[in-house]
Amino acid sequence: MNEPHKAPLFDRIGGRDGLLKLLRYFYADVRQHTVIGPIFKAHIQDWPAHIENIADFWSGITGGQAKYRGGMPIKHLSLGLGEEHFQAWLGLWKRNCSTHLAQAEATEMAAIADKIGLRLKAIIANHNKPTLDLFS
Repeated sequence: MNEPHKAPLFDRIGGRDGLLKLLRYFYADVRQHTVIGPIFKAHIQDWPAHIENIADFWSGITGGQAKYRGGMPIKHLSLGLGEEHFQAWLGLWKRNCSTHLAQAEATEMAAIADKIGLRLKAIIANHNKPTLDLFS
């Protein structure tokens, strides 16, 4: 939790401008990545709009304005994501955070991403779990 005297993470990373800067660098790397780049290329046609939408997502979870209304887990269910995709995404995220943010904020952003990744993997695994057909 935030200490009473400590500004929200959103403010400490430079607000929306700082978040957008981080996301632009991150997604430049994502687009070139051999494992996850093709997935994004197949699904994202408007990169500036995507980055703005993701900034809305990260804004809300870092203590800024909560404007995201995208149903993030649902958008990932049909992508066929496996552990290699999560590791690639997290690796790029952590590298960009440590490059473009102060150490404390990079560590916080990485921890949030780890939690999001764990939750998303659990949602995908539960969604893909075979159902028991009692009537066959």
